[in-house]
This record gives sequence, C-alpha cells and structure tokens, in this order.
Amino acid sequence: MSTVFTGKKPKLPISEIVNMSVGFFGIQFGWDLQRANMGRIYEGLGANPDDVPLLFLAAPLTGLLVQPVIGYLSDRTWHPTFGRRRPYFFIGALLSSIALIFMPHSGTLFMAAGLLWVLDVFGNVAMEPFRAFVADKLPDSQVNRGFIMQSLMIGLGGSIASSLPWVFTNIFHSTNTAAKGIIADNVKWSFYTGAFFFLASVLYTVFTTKEYPPTSASDAKKNEAIDDTSKEKIFLMPKRMWALSTVQFFTWPGLFLMWFFYTTAVAVNVYHGVDNNDPVYAKGADFAGLTLAFYNIVTFVFAFFLPAIADKLGRKLTHSLCLLCGAFGLISVGWVQDPKMLYLSMAGVGIAWTSILSMPYAMLSGCLPKNKVGIYMGIFNLFIVMPEIIASLGFGSIMKNVLHNDRMFAVQLGGGLFIIAAILCYVLVNEKKEIAA
Repeated sequence: MSTVFTGKKPKLPISEIVNMSVGFFGIQFGWDLQRANMGRIYEGLGANPDDVPLLFLAAPLTGLLVQPVIGYLSDRTWHPTFGRRRPYFFIGALLSSIALIFMPHSGTLFMAAGLLWVLDVFGNVAMEPFRAFVADKLPDSQVNRGFIMQSLMIGLGGSIASSLPWVFTNIFHSTNTAAKGIIADNVKWSFYTGAFFFLASVLYTVFTTKEYPPTSASDAKKNEAIDDTSKEKIFLMPKRMWALSTVQFFTWPGLFLMWFFYTTAVAVNVYHGVDNNDPVYAKGADFAGLTLAFYNIVTFVFAFFLPAIADKLGRKLTHSLCLLCGAFGLISVGWVQDPKMLYLSMAGVGIAWTSILSMPYAMLSGCLPKNKVGIYMGIFNLFIVMPEIIASLGFGSIMKNVLHNDRMFAVQLGGGLFIIAAILCYVLVNEKKEIAA
C-alpha cells in the first residue's frame, strides 16, 4: 500500500474484510470462556449465587475506564510500520492470553477475580480499536458488511469457545468434576486452548492488514489541534447516539444476567444438580456450554442474512425485532422441561446477539465525525458498561432478597430488559442522516 493516502477510501475485496476481522474470532475466546465458565468457577471456589454479580464487576468497570482511553489514544496514534489500531490489538491479545493460561489455576476467589480483571482490562485494549478499525478502513457503502463480518467471527469464535468444556469431556475424556476449591480439567484445557486462539488470531490480523496513514502531516496536526481545542465538546453526542445509548443501557444488563447465571441455572434448575462435585451438575453445566455454543452458531449463520433484512426493513426495526427474539429466548428458558429445548431458546438469543453486535454500531457510524470515531465508540460503550456496573453492585441484593437466589428467575428478568430495549429502539431512534460536530 502506498504511504500517501488521498483521503478517499476504496472498496475492499472480501478477503481483506475477512483478514481485518479474524482478530475478533480470537478475542471472542476471551469473552465467551469467561461468560460460560466464570459463574461455575466462582461457585466451585465457594461463592454463593448472590456473590456472583459482584465478582463479575471486572468486565464493566474495566470497560468504563479502559475503552474511552484506548479509543482516544488510538485516534491519536500513528506509526509508519505499526499503524494506528494494530499496536493495541497486539498488546491486548498478548496479556489477555497470559491471563487465560493462569485463570484455571486459581485456588481462591480472590485470585480468580484478580485474573478476571487482568483478562478484561487487556481484552478491552484489544477489542475497543476493532470497532473504529472498520470505520477507518471501509467506505460508507461497506460499513454494514464490515460490522457483519465481525459478527460472523464473533459467532464462530464464541461457538467454539463455549463448547470447549463439553468437547474436552466427551471427545478427549477430561474430567468435568472437581473437589471444592479445584477447577475441573475440562475447564483448564478449554482456557489453554482459548489462549492460543486469542493470540494467534489477533496476530493474523496484525500481520495481514495495513492502515491508511494521515492524508498529510498538516492534516494530522489539524486533527490534533481540533482534538485539543474541543475536548469540552466531546460529550456533546449526536441525538441518534443518545437514543442508541439508551437502547444499549437496557440491552446489556439482560445479556449480563444470562452470563451471570445461565450455566448454573441449567445445571441446578433443569438438570437438578447440586454442586461442582456432583456429576449431574457437571453434566448440566457442560450441556449449558454446548447450548451457548449453539447461540453463537446461530449468530454466525444469521449474520449472512441480516444485511438483506436490514436493507429491507431498516436498521432500527430490524434491531427491535431481533431483540424481541432474544427476549423470547431468555424468558422461555424457564419453561424448559426437556434440556434439548434449550437449543430453541438459545436460537432466539443468537438472533438478538447478531444484531446487538452490528446494528447499533452501523446506525451509529453514519453520525460520527471521522477524526473522532475511536473516542466516540469508546463513549458509546460506556452505556454498555454503566448498567453492567449497576447490575454487578446491586443485583446481588435483589438476587438474595427478591429472587431468593433462583438463578432461572434472573435469566428471565434479562428477557424482560430485552423487551424494554426493543420498544425504546423502535420509538427513539431516528435514522435520518446527522453528523456530530
């Protein structure tokens, strides 16, 4: 690629869009391994169900602190060899992979929670610039496809990551039970595998993609001057960004409640297991991971159809309908008698997850100033992490005193939050063109 960039982004072939998205395949191992297994790990190390939300505080709090900072820094980074976003991909992937290797050797809740903080800090360092990477590299006509390709990679990576404990138990015959205070072997091997794919996939993107340099040194200085003189305006978000942020505010706690409690809810409420040392509990937890893998497979497949649906119905209607599918999926988990019916429930969640990963960002990208995409994406993600922090800090009390530690009720409550988000999306979001100052 020429070192001189004219400022007009050409359309990229599908192979290059794939290359720039492969890193997300690996990053998803870090997120889905913890989502499918951390509740199980925490309870195995002695936590009560009402302790679990607080122990998951690492993800949203690190997102709150890290994402806007990394977005801001990556906007202002440029190196002729390493580019703008790729240094953050590499550093985040390396340190996250180390945390994944050490996580299954946790002997105490304190150690597991501490390693989760490390994993989430550097997972955010790797992930946050990927959203801006799409806007950097692709013309407006290909932005939808860029975010959808990320959804494909997320679905593929998540399906493999979530199924790994089941795979290691049923194919490689690793043990899936352990005494209190010990993490089962099938979970250990799952985390080791995730560490490999996390680092290898991000390195693939780092070495197979290039980034456009500033159009000229004077333009780079101009952009820097704009940033320096308008920091007080950075929170003056476009109206559409406010509307989408409100939708996100209700969407993500619904997901968070699923990640808190779904695996253990299946093990206890559906399979009627007791604890980590109970083979029935272990079988239920492994099967839950398999159904979580299925919703990621649905995400992968549905991503091929979502662009055409969005073109036909519009982005906001599409997103609202997908959220309603997710609501049905989460609420219906509580009606399941035959565990195989969980696949149907998770299909609804997979449809919603495809849209959650792409439609809000596609709707957002058209209203952001090009020289501040990274920082605005970071600010947008605050409306994901803030409600998660509220859930982490406050839901333990609700879980104990209102839901009486019934994990299944918590999962269904997440479906109710999806319904609210769907209504807000349809009512509040205006898809007319607007650009922030």
